[in-house]
Amino acid sequence: MSPATTVIHSARLVGTGGIVVDAWVRFDGDRVAARGLGDTWRDGLPTAAEVTDAAGRFLTPGFIDLHCHGAGGASVDEGVEAIGRTLAVHNAHGTTRSVLSLVTASVDRLVPQLETIAGVAAVDARVLGSHLEGPFLDAEFRGAHDSSLLRTADAASVDRLIAAAGGTLRQVTIAPEHDGASVAISRFIDAGVQVAVGHTGADFDTALAAFDAGATILTHAFNGMRGIHHRAPGPVLAAMHADHVTLEVINDGVHVHPDVVRLAFAGAPGRVALVTDAMAATGSADGTYLLGSLEVLVEGGVARLVEGGSIAGSTLTHDVALRRAVIDSGIALEAAVGALTVTPAAAIGQAHDLGRLDPGYAADAVLLDDGLEVTAVWGAGARLA
Repeated sequence: MSPATTVIHSARLVGTGGIVVDAWVRFDGDRVAARGLGDTWRDGLPTAAEVTDAAGRFLTPGFIDLHCHGAGGASVDEGVEAIGRTLAVHNAHGTTRSVLSLVTASVDRLVPQLETIAGVAAVDARVLGSHLEGPFLDAEFRGAHDSSLLRTADAASVDRLIAAAGGTLRQVTIAPEHDGASVAISRFIDAGVQVAVGHTGADFDTALAAFDAGATILTHAFNGMRGIHHRAPGPVLAAMHADHVTLEVINDGVHVHPDVVRLAFAGAPGRVALVTDAMAATGSADGTYLLGSLEVLVEGGVARLVEGGSIAGSTLTHDVALRRAVIDSGIALEAAVGALTVTPAAAIGQAHDLGRLDPGYAADAVLLDDGLEVTAVWGAGARLA
C-alpha cells in the first residue's frame, strides 16, 4: 500500500527535454502531485510523508517493458504465482509496468493464459496486459516458436483471443504476408489492440503495407525478420520510414550489435522502445528451461534452443539495456531513458498516464547512481525496491 505522500528531492531529473538538477517530485498516493526545484518540496509537506534524499542521483520515470516472458525461474504462462516472481525480478531492475508476453501455443491454451493475465492486471497495476507473440507467425523466421503450432489467422480464433483478454490484450505480433493476416490486423485494431509486425519473411513493401494498414510496432527489430540490404531494405527500414511505428530493440549485446542499436536510434528518433524479451532464466542461474513448449539451454546468460540453437529470448533486465545504450552505443542518457519510458507508453496508448514524472501521471520512478545502477524503485507510489 502506497503512503499518502512521498517526496524524492535533490535529484537530477531525467526527461526527454534534458536533465534538471536539484529537482524534486512529490507523489500523493499513486499519482505525481507536483514537482519543482530546490527546497520548495518542504512547502505544505505532511508530517507523515515519506522523504527520500536523492543526493544528486538520477531520477527517471519507471521503466515500461512491452515484451517480457518471465524471470526468476518462472514464465508468465505458468500462472499467477509465476507472474508475481517475474515482476519481482524486473521491479528490482527498474521496470515498474510490464506487458506480459505469451509465446506460440494453441488457441485453446492461449485463451486461459490471456484470462489469467487479465485477472492479474485487474488487481495489480504493474501488469499492463498481455502480448500475443504468435501463433500467426512465419515458419522460416519463427525463432524460438514451435513450428507445429504456427497457423494462419482466422476470424474465429482472433475473436476468441480478443474476448479472452477482456480488453487487456495490448499487442499482437503477426507475419503480415500470410493468408488471413490483413483481415486479422483490421480485427485486432478495431478491438483496440496494437498490431506488431514480427517473426516475418515480409519484404519492405509488404511490411510497409501492414504499417499503412494500421500496424504500429516492429517486434524486436532486426531479429526474426529479413535484414537490411541496399536493394532490399526489409521490415526495419519500412518501420523507420513509417513515422508512427515503434521499433522494439533487445539491447543485451547478443541480439543486436551496439552500432546497430545506434543506427536504430538515429533512424527512428523517439521511436525506439528498449524491451527485455526476458525469459525464465532472467535473474536465475544458467541451465535448462522451457519457453512455451520448447527446451532452452542458458549458458553465460545467453538463451538458445536446445534443438537448432536459435536465440530464445534473453536474460536481460532494463537497467542493463539502459547502461548498454549509453555506454556501448553512445546514446544520450535522456534519449535512452525515453526508450524505456515515454516511447513504450505511447506505443500502447498510455502516453497520457505513464512514462513521465509530471503532475497527474502515475507515481512510478527509478533512482540511479552515476554508474546507472538502480538504487531505489517506486511503482504506483509504493516502494518496490
